Amino acid sequence: MKNLLKPVLAASIAAATLAVPMAAPASAQVNGIATSNSTAVILRAAARAAGYSAIQTTYAAQIQQINQINTEIGTLQLSLDTNSDQQLSDAEIQANPTVVQQIQAKEAQIQTISEPIALAQYYVIEQLLNDYGNARELVIQDKSISLMISPDALQYAPEGFDVTGDIIAAVDARLPNVATAVPAGWQPRRETVQMHQAVQQILVIAAQQAAVRQAQQPAAQAAPSGR
Repeated sequence: MKNLLKPVLAASIAAATLAVPMAAPASAQVNGIATSNSTAVILRAAARAAGYSAIQTTYAAQIQQINQINTEIGTLQLSLDTNSDQQLSDAEIQANPTVVQQIQAKEAQIQTISEPIALAQYYVIEQLLNDYGNARELVIQDKSISLMISPDALQYAPEGFDVTGDIIAAVDARLPNVATAVPAGWQPRRETVQMHQAVQQILVIAAQQAAVRQAQQPAAQAAPSGR
């Protein structure tokens, strides 16, 4: 809580339907060897975007409530920042324990409200993960790939080495839509939770970058043009 500018949970929820730049499908693998990024496949899958959009509509009231609570948390945090440096020192935190407790209570409230939203997102992602292997196998067979390498293991690769775009296309063809209503008692696998975290990270960063660009546009329009 020391950094007043830290990301909040609502940012990941608000970014759920954000458009993420699409990479062009790769033309072919090289000598039977290829690479792909599973996180990018799930992130860019049409069913993931549509599912998240439906969830955002279903839980619109809860998301609005989360945003309101985050605004309240921001106000409380600013009240702790007595020297207005946008950082909270231990002394500032300890000086007003009542406000700290209020912030913690509101953060717990957000966590409770967010749980069904996150669970629905987990369900969307797990359905895609369940068929990801089949889509990848189609691309492997179609392109006669004999070895698939993780992107993390690469230092250099020629054009056409990455078949992520091809797998995205296969996923979209096989699973154009997924359900968003979570079955009673369903719980996500650990792999699903990890993938959800990776996807949300990218969405939050993309949302932050979009906000910066949007904030810069009025300043650029207001600046006098040189003659």
